[in-house]
Amino acid sequence: MACSLKCGSYFSGFNENMSSSSNSKASVSKKFPPLSFEFLGKPLVVPDQKKGSRNCSSRSENKFSVQAETACVSRSMRWWEKNLKPNMVKIHSAEELVSSLQNAGDRLVIIDFYSPGCGGCKALHPKICQLAEQNPNAIFLEVNYEELKNMCHCLNIHVLPFFRFYRGAEGRLCSFSCTNATINKFKNALAKHGSNRCSLGPAKGLDESELMKLASAGELSLSSLQLPSLKEETMEDLSIKRSMELSGWFDNADNNRMKLEKEGALL
Repeated sequence: MACSLKCGSYFSGFNENMSSSSNSKASVSKKFPPLSFEFLGKPLVVPDQKKGSRNCSSRSENKFSVQAETACVSRSMRWWEKNLKPNMVKIHSAEELVSSLQNAGDRLVIIDFYSPGCGGCKALHPKICQLAEQNPNAIFLEVNYEELKNMCHCLNIHVLPFFRFYRGAEGRLCSFSCTNATINKFKNALAKHGSNRCSLGPAKGLDESELMKLASAGELSLSSLQLPSLKEETMEDLSIKRSMELSGWFDNADNNRMKLEKEGALL
């Protein structure tokens, strides 16, 4: 959350009374030209002081203040970084998202799409952290929409907060948006898909169309994609395919031989 702070700095002694030559008993006040310097990366010019009372004590010092405004993001105001649990993982790129889904095995994976400026996301965050603590076997992937906006567009994320549930070879189980008022939608999905179970085959993760869209947008490299349609055939697959081809060839050969014998072409 951006906050505007006013910083005040005080400098003294720039307009000092300088005495003239020793032959003159009266002191002559000399004014320095306006000061110019940089403060927080911005040029500031300090004008001459206005003439004040001449009855001031010689020990008193004239002071002026320089005030500047700066925008800062306070560490204490980063609500999306508070109360995170060990099973809540921050995602920094599309490749991290794809890798996390593919390496999750049979564990339930929940992608939490949020934005630091989203009031609904901020209100819901403590409850999501609580549910993550209550379900340590589930993996919560935290995706900052503002940092990964292009990736979110490729995944058709247009409303926040938004959640996607994935598990193993089943891939995406469900997706929906909910707020603190409709948190039961999240709890019901967690109860339905949160039970431990085994699935045959590797974790599917994102759909193939989504992976190709991310690759075309420059968010993924084609070499990192592990699509079934792009995988090379294993030796076992090639062996089975070769056996089927040979079996078909012998079948055709027997049929051709029987046909030739019937026609008397062979002795």
